[in-house]
Amino acid sequence: MTDDIPEPDVRRAMHSTMVLIRSFEEAILADYHADKKPAWDIGAGLIPGEMHLSAGQEPVAAGVCAHLRRGDAVTATHRPHHFALAHGIDIDRMAAEIYGRETGLGRGRGGHMHLFDPSIHFSCSGIIAEGYPPALGQAFAFKHRGGDGVAVAVTGEGAANQGAFHESLNLAALWRLPVVFVVEDNDWGISVSRSASTAVPDNSIRAAAYGMPGIRIEDNDVEGVYSAAGEAVERARSGGGPTLIEVHTLRLWGHFEGDAQGYRPELADVPGRDPIPAYEARLRADGVLDEGEIARVRTQAAARVERAVQFAKDSPHPDPAQARNYVFATAR
Repeated sequence: MTDDIPEPDVRRAMHSTMVLIRSFEEAILADYHADKKPAWDIGAGLIPGEMHLSAGQEPVAAGVCAHLRRGDAVTATHRPHHFALAHGIDIDRMAAEIYGRETGLGRGRGGHMHLFDPSIHFSCSGIIAEGYPPALGQAFAFKHRGGDGVAVAVTGEGAANQGAFHESLNLAALWRLPVVFVVEDNDWGISVSRSASTAVPDNSIRAAAYGMPGIRIEDNDVEGVYSAAGEAVERARSGGGPTLIEVHTLRLWGHFEGDAQGYRPELADVPGRDPIPAYEARLRADGVLDEGEIARVRTQAAARVERAVQFAKDSPHPDPAQARNYVFATAR
């Protein structure tokens, strides 16, 4: 991995991506909690169902997706919003899906853990490590069509102990598929610490068992992610096969909304590790952004999110009489 600092335009773009993601999730957070009390009812309110937010993990998505093209593929986790937005998903239709509306990506039937946008090859799943095998299929298709498309498969550090993780790494290496495997290490597999569940302190060393490069990025460093992902994506595009990247990132909020997080002894220190203010301080020090530009980015992001949320709220709910629609594909 090189230590070259990205161009100023790239640094500004990654900052903007991170701010948009955070603005979106803050809006979702507010509406999700607004009408679930005094008695917590997960099925109530504007946004029913579980909710897993990625606040704190924005550097991973911003750094990786800065290298991707619209035709590349991303398979994400049950905590998918940051990768969806960084890869260019339609924010209006994504919001509508989360709010359970007919104009959503899945016509309001999938919710936030099952976002699917074939126009940019994006998908996610509530099943742990589920996204790894489908990424192999997309990479296999890219390779056999003769193009240079790349698939990015994302999972958490807890999922690196699943069979699908190891099976996917093995097959990708064996067939030299154009895949970049990304592990987001936020220290907690739901409420279980990494040290209590995993025999190795660093999942990137597992890459050696499958004959592929492996690298770990510390400190939630978006520019470190950008550098490592750039090399990995280029290796995949040029026929060099897969790479495993693990990023030590941060989960600012609970595993799910409503999680009291009593298992986290470091919880009081978490807000001070927020990657967005830290990156803004770095960009200010380097003369890449000033206070006025930062404020403008935040204002623009908030306005874009407000439009998306309003689009969702103005959209109709699915008709219960059509509950069986879109379950099966029509044979041709």
